Amino acid sequence: MARLAPARLRPRDVALVGSAGLRNRPMRVVLSALGIAIGIATMIAVVGISASSKEHLMRRLDSLGTNMLVVTPGDSMFSGEPAKLPEDAPAMAARITGVEQVAAIGAVAHSVYRSDRIDERDTNGITLSAAQESLLRTLRGSMAKGAWLNAATGRYPAVVLGHVAARRLGITEPGRQVYIDGRYFTVTGILAPLPMAEEIERSALVGWHAAQDLLGFDGHPSAVYERSTDESVVNVRDLLPRTVNPQHPEEVEVTDPSSALQAKAASAGAFTNLLLGLGGVALLVGGVGVANTMIISVLERRHEIGLRRALGATRGQIRLQFVAESLLLSGLGGLAGVLLGAAATWVYALTGDMPWVVPPWAVIGGFAATLVIGTVAGLYPAVRAARVSPTLALHAG
Repeated sequence: MARLAPARLRPRDVALVGSAGLRNRPMRVVLSALGIAIGIATMIAVVGISASSKEHLMRRLDSLGTNMLVVTPGDSMFSGEPAKLPEDAPAMAARITGVEQVAAIGAVAHSVYRSDRIDERDTNGITLSAAQESLLRTLRGSMAKGAWLNAATGRYPAVVLGHVAARRLGITEPGRQVYIDGRYFTVTGILAPLPMAEEIERSALVGWHAAQDLLGFDGHPSAVYERSTDESVVNVRDLLPRTVNPQHPEEVEVTDPSSALQAKAASAGAFTNLLLGLGGVALLVGGVGVANTMIISVLERRHEIGLRRALGATRGQIRLQFVAESLLLSGLGGLAGVLLGAAATWVYALTGDMPWVVPPWAVIGGFAATLVIGTVAGLYPAVRAARVSPTLALHAG
């Protein structure tokens, strides 16, 4: 007599028998999938937030440019005291081939107060600087409110506040006045944030001529900002010290303010590995939860397993059923985790006015990890279910 071959399970049949146990225990499914979801959501959110922050910084770098250098005085080699840049340092820097824009500020030895009633010691950390008219254009800055200094206002008691200085003074609109060296200056404008010139954000800026005529400014720049073509930045950097101060080039410091943003962008994922590790631990815990759920499911469904075996189901089909059930359970958790992680990244990007970036590799990798976890977590319960004796299972039932 010919031996009957067991029927083959089609993919649809595998899905149906694998989901049967999940449909009968919805609450247990939710709780088991929750661990997987938390792990995947953590990993997706960590990668997404890091990628969004980095993309935001890179866009800021693209808009602000990486072709600006700042020249400041260093320390005198002999006295050890701060050196001074020559008065004609901005004009000298502008002569270098490749330099397109130059502007300077100069430190003014006075403090800025809301009124003459403020204690002189309460400076709020606001610096006062003389500014050339080309400064805003060179920094690629913009006005949050009001107008920048021009040929007219730069000769009179007018002042433009950096946005940090304005906040510390409690001034939100142009037209107000601040007290400087025994007289009131009218606020003509408030600057928008300048991430590549944070010293300007904390400053009050008056016109170059007004600083000389009204505040005793000596005309020596405290910083010279220059922009050059991208291909000439390195060459300009080498020439700047010898050009702006030919007699003492060793007393000149040249810095690249964009390097801070570049370093910040590079380190945007510095803690990503640590947080991914925490997400991996949560995912592992979720996998243990799935395995535990599947083992309990095998114990509770011994009668069902015995009945299926008695009706002709093979050990391989029983194993396939429970592995499929574990995969479905993990897959549901993984899908929920991807959605939660993407949503968390979206909320973070929205509140921080950043682009929403979730790398596809993170989504694909995270979901693939859940399937691996589901397969591993379901193997032992599947093997254990396949070893159940039909006779003993039906007798126990």
